[in-house]
Amino acid sequence: MANSKPPLVSDVAMVMAAGLGKRMRPLTASRPKPMVKVAGKPLLDHALDKIADAGIARVVVNVHYLPDHIEGHMQLRSRPQVTISDEREQLLETGGGLVKAWPLIDADPFFCLNSDAMWLDGPVDVFHELSAAWDAERMDALLLMVPHKRAHNYRGKGDFHLDPHGRISRRKSGRVAPYVFTGIQLVSKALLRDPPAEAKFSTNIFWNRAIENGRLYGVVHQGDWIEIGEPQHIAPAEALFSDTL
Repeated sequence: MANSKPPLVSDVAMVMAAGLGKRMRPLTASRPKPMVKVAGKPLLDHALDKIADAGIARVVVNVHYLPDHIEGHMQLRSRPQVTISDEREQLLETGGGLVKAWPLIDADPFFCLNSDAMWLDGPVDVFHELSAAWDAERMDALLLMVPHKRAHNYRGKGDFHLDPHGRISRRKSGRVAPYVFTGIQLVSKALLRDPPAEAKFSTNIFWNRAIENGRLYGVVHQGDWIEIGEPQHIAPAEALFSDTL
């Protein structure tokens, strides 16, 4: 049977793994959050296994807090090929981390995901899902969204709205938005142009500019997603993924 998946638009991903993981304490007192285990396997390995299974060959992983734990663990993996973006000297947040890693990301566009992202795929995996919706002529970034009913452990008000064409707008203060950002996106290097002068800043600065220019888009994930930000989130995650882990 022929493979019905759309082709991947990139074979490179960046995994954001430099955060302090304060909400996950006390589990992060002695290990970085990406090394916290769910179902006996570090969160980072769950993400990297999904990446490898999708056919993505190369990954950039940024490190800051207890970086030796992650670097040592990466040496045990044979796939995907991992390159470390070292933020030991200063934690740069998400936007600064992307700019720091720019020279190591030899692809345009590239996938970017949080190291604690856990999800169940729909009819196709999330990387092919994003690839099918990607349009380089219209988009600087394409964010994977999930509706509240498929966002497990999540108790927030949502992040974004989508118009009929898939363009993103932000939730208004005090209101509820229908879609939650999964931490997974497909990014053009055009998004990262002309970064702020300071090294440390959020990706929101890039997103806001893309929203203003009508170039930030979203696609709705057809599977489930679960937030893993606190120790009490782990047991529900293990229950949700018990048939697949």
